[in-house]
Amino acid sequence: MANVVDLICYPVKGCAGTSTSDALLTPAGLAHDRSFMVISENGIFRTQRRHPRLALIRPAIGTDGTRLTLDAAHGADGTGRFGTLCLDVTTSAPRRDVDLFGTAFQGIDQGDEAAAWLSEFLGAPSRLVRVPPEHNRITDGLTPGPSGYADSSAVHLLSRASLALLNQRLAERGAAILPMNRFRPNIVVDSHEDHDHDSGGDPAALPHAEDRARRISLGGAELGYAKLAVRCAVTLVEQETGARRGPEPLRTLAAYRRAASGGVVFGAKFSVITPGKLSVGDEVVIQEWGDADL
Repeated sequence: MANVVDLICYPVKGCAGTSTSDALLTPAGLAHDRSFMVISENGIFRTQRRHPRLALIRPAIGTDGTRLTLDAAHGADGTGRFGTLCLDVTTSAPRRDVDLFGTAFQGIDQGDEAAAWLSEFLGAPSRLVRVPPEHNRITDGLTPGPSGYADSSAVHLLSRASLALLNQRLAERGAAILPMNRFRPNIVVDSHEDHDHDSGGDPAALPHAEDRARRISLGGAELGYAKLAVRCAVTLVEQETGARRGPEPLRTLAAYRRAASGGVVFGAKFSVITPGKLSVGDEVVIQEWGDADL
């Protein structure tokens, strides 16, 4: 039997995540997940691919979404404490044009104080925007669905069995094993069975079972498979320090995790079919299986 073992929300795209024992799954993913985004002066979204220090910003948001706190534990010179910024979230400020992977959207600017704080910490002119209530983005995949500012689909799910297999292969190469946070999932699942890829037991316990899960029920919610999660240079960023550490895991993943359509993949993206409450410990039931897109 597989269960939810962690739920992670990333209120600000590209910044650190926060683990929680309970979460509301909305039609666009975990409540408040990627509902804010850091942008350049001309509206292009900032990412750890170019600004790995985003990983050092730890956002926290109230349940009702009206208060956002940004905390940075390391200063602009890499030492000391940068400070904390508390913001009253606005949904009535003017909209700005924003660019997410070349697609135009709108964002609600969160003001000059947030812009100054982020610009100083990142060393580049930046502003903070929030998803507007009228945001109507539908992402593609086998099961399309609404999404905020996530790279693609609303929910990224990854199993501990998949990570265990990757770490086994990294160790065989003499490389350091990696924590789950390198891959920034929303939902982490695990099974009580051994993570043995030759196991004849529960298929949900096998590494990369998420690749083949087409419909999942967990807690009071239901997910539909959208696509495999294509990995990029963000996986090279050590989330605790904001430093880029190459070439792993991409080098090892490239040896056994190339998708038929191209790209290195690890984990899977899902859309929300039925919103509901999720809790750590919820049973994960695979209602429908398919073939992996590898």
